[in-house]
Amino acid sequence: MNKLRRQQTANIPSVIETKNLVDIKDKTGNLYESVVIIAKRANQISINIKEELHEKLEEFATHTDSLEEIHENKEQIEISKAFEKLPNPAILATYEFMEDKIYFRKNEDNLFA
Repeated sequence: MNKLRRQQTANIPSVIETKNLVDIKDKTGNLYESVVIIAKRANQISINIKEELHEKLEEFATHTDSLEEIHENKEQIEISKAFEKLPNPAILATYEFMEDKIYFRKNEDNLFA
């Protein structure tokens, strides 16, 4: 298990828990800004997990067109199941946001007057 998955699964429940919107809003002063930050981080996590899964499954890929060589590999199935058990990226991002593990900054030049 690589560093990303170890960090993401440490004491993080895999089910959705109700969060207090006031607590989320208090982190940035704006609920919508907080939600955008969480969404962007969730997207980053999702991309990282997808890349890692593809790298691990690439080891089992065969580059022949023969149907006879297609077979189920138990290791490949176990890897896929392990990734399916990971918490949802939105849950991970929300946890990171609430624990102040996400760095974000405002870009004042892009704000409308």
